[in-house]
Amino acid sequence: MAASHSFSPSSTLISSKATSLSSLKYKLPISITLPRHQRRRTPVVYVVASLDAKPTVLVAEKLGQAGLDLLKTFANVDCSYNLTPEELCTKISLCDALIVRSGTKVNREVFESSGGRLKVVGRAGVGIDNVDLGAATEHGCLVVNAPTANTVAAAEHGIALLTAMARNVAQADASIKAGKWQRNKYVGVSLVGKTLAVIGFGKVGTEVARRAKGLGMHVIAHDPYAPADRAHAIGVDLVSFDEAISTADFLSLHMPLTPATSKILNDENFAKMKKGVRIVNVARGGVIDEDALVRALDAGIVAQAALDVFTVEPPPQDSKLIHHENVTVTPHLGASTMEAQEGVAIEIAEAVVGALQGELAATAVNAPMVPAEVLTELKPYVTLAEKLGRLAVQLVAGGSGVKSVKVTYASARAPDDLDTRLLRAMVTKGLIEPISSVFVNLVNADFTAKQRGVRISEERVLLDGSPESPLESIQVQIANVESRFASAISESGEVTVEGKVKDGIPHLTKVGAFEVDVSLEGNIILCRQVDQPGMIGTVGSILGEENVNVSFMSVGRIAPRKQAVMAIGVDEHPSKSALKRIGEIPAVEEFVFLDL
Repeated sequence: MAASHSFSPSSTLISSKATSLSSLKYKLPISITLPRHQRRRTPVVYVVASLDAKPTVLVAEKLGQAGLDLLKTFANVDCSYNLTPEELCTKISLCDALIVRSGTKVNREVFESSGGRLKVVGRAGVGIDNVDLGAATEHGCLVVNAPTANTVAAAEHGIALLTAMARNVAQADASIKAGKWQRNKYVGVSLVGKTLAVIGFGKVGTEVARRAKGLGMHVIAHDPYAPADRAHAIGVDLVSFDEAISTADFLSLHMPLTPATSKILNDENFAKMKKGVRIVNVARGGVIDEDALVRALDAGIVAQAALDVFTVEPPPQDSKLIHHENVTVTPHLGASTMEAQEGVAIEIAEAVVGALQGELAATAVNAPMVPAEVLTELKPYVTLAEKLGRLAVQLVAGGSGVKSVKVTYASARAPDDLDTRLLRAMVTKGLIEPISSVFVNLVNADFTAKQRGVRISEERVLLDGSPESPLESIQVQIANVESRFASAISESGEVTVEGKVKDGIPHLTKVGAFEVDVSLEGNIILCRQVDQPGMIGTVGSILGEENVNVSFMSVGRIAPRKQAVMAIGVDEHPSKSALKRIGEIPAVEEFVFLDL
C-alpha cells in the first residue's frame, strides 16, 4: 500500500557524509611573472588551480589549543581575533569556514561578503543568537555548534552564583578587603526547602536542577518543549511560566535568546513575582530587561541577582545594574573551565572539519537534528538518493523544465520509523546541482528548489517482511519532460530510475521499464540495443582500447533477441571518439553517458 504527501521546500536540511566535499578542489591564486620579452603593456595575471590546497578556517575568537591542533591537520587556520565588522567582511571571502564564540556577530553582511565560499560557521558553545540562521541557510552555509562540552561547566557556574548570592560571598569578600568586618550586614538565606524555578529545561537547565535537588531545594521548571518524563525522572514538576515566576524563591534562567524570550523578565513579569525573589542568569543577557531589573531591585521585589551575561558585553562602565549593591556579576564565565574550554574546542573543530568533508552533522542548528545512529544507518541510502537524482536529471532532454518530481520509498518499516527528510534533501541536491550554476549544499537545497519552482512529492510503499534495513529501494520520477534516452520513460510516461543498496553499495536497478544491476560508482553508459550475441564484448573492446576501465556491466531485456538496455559502469570519462564508436554499432539504437 502507498501513502503520498507533498513536500514543502521550506524546511532546513542537514549535511551528508555521503557527499564528500573533500572532492571539491580549492583554488589558490598564484601570480606568474612572464619573461620581459613576453610582457605586454597591460599586466597579465595567470591563475593556477592547486588541486591539493587545503580549505581555510578563520578562527575569530580564542579557541583551545586542542581544537586548533585538530583543525591544522585538515585546514589552513587563520587565528585573527578582535576583528571589526568591516575586517571580518573583508577576510571572509577567502575562508571556507568560520569559528566564533559569542562575541562575533555573523550577520547577513558577512554571508553576502563571503561570495558563496563560506560553507560552515562553527559556534564554539551552545547559543547561536549571534549568527543569522536565515541568511546562513539562504547562502548555503551550515551552522554547527558545540552543545554538550560546556553543559556541566555552565550548570556548575549557575550553582556557584546561586550559592554565592544566597550567602553574599562576593560582597563580604570585597568588604573584608576594604578593611571592614561586617558580619551582621551579610546575613544570608538558606537554600534547603526553598523553591527553585528553572526557566528553560534543556541540557544546562536539567543539570542545574539535578544539583539543586542535591542541595535540598524543591525544583520546578518551565519549558514548552521539555518532555514531562525526563522532568519527573529527576523529581522536577513542569509548570506554566506564570506559575514558575510567581511561586519561586529563586529563578535560574537557561533559555535561548529568541524574539519570544527577548526581555521576557520585564516590569510586567517582575510584578508577578514573590517579593524577595533571587535571580540567576547564565543563559543570555537579552532575556532580562536590565532597566526593569534595576527598578525591581530598588523596589525590593527582587532581593538579589547574580548575572554572568548581559545585553551588551562588556556592559557599560556606568551601568546601574553592574554597580548595584545587591547584584553579583561575572564576565560571562559559564563555560570558562579548563575542561570545558578544551572540550568545546575539540567538539567544534570536529564538527567544522566534518562539515567541510561533507559528513552528516548531528550538531547542525539550521538543519534537522538527526540522531547519530540514524545517520549511520542511512549513510549508503543517502549516497543512493543523491546519485539517483543526478541520474534522473541528466536523462531529461535539454529543453525540458524539471518542475514535478516524485520520490518513492519501498520499506517494511512503519512511517514513524523512517525519517525521509535527509533522503529527500539528497535527491533534491542531485536534481538541482547538475543543471544549476549555483553550488547547492544540503542546507540550501530546499530553498534553491523553491526558488526554481521544483515541487517534490514523496510516496511510501509499505512492504511485508523484516524491517531490519530501513529501505528496500528508492525510485525517482520526473514528470512532464522529454528524455535524452527514450528507454528511461516508464509506462506511465515519467523519466524513471530506481536503486537499491547491496552490501553497503548503491546500485542502479531499474531504468524506465528495464531491470538492470550496476554499481553507482564512477560513471555510467546506458545503451539500448537489439539483444544479440557479442554486444557486451564489442562495447567492452571499444572501452578497453581507450583504456577506460569497466567496473560493472548489466543487461536488462524484454525478451531474448528483443530489445535490451545495457548499463555499463566506468571509472573514467570515455573520449568523444569512443562514445561515437559505441553509437555507430549497428545493433545500438540509442545510448547516453551519465556523469555521477
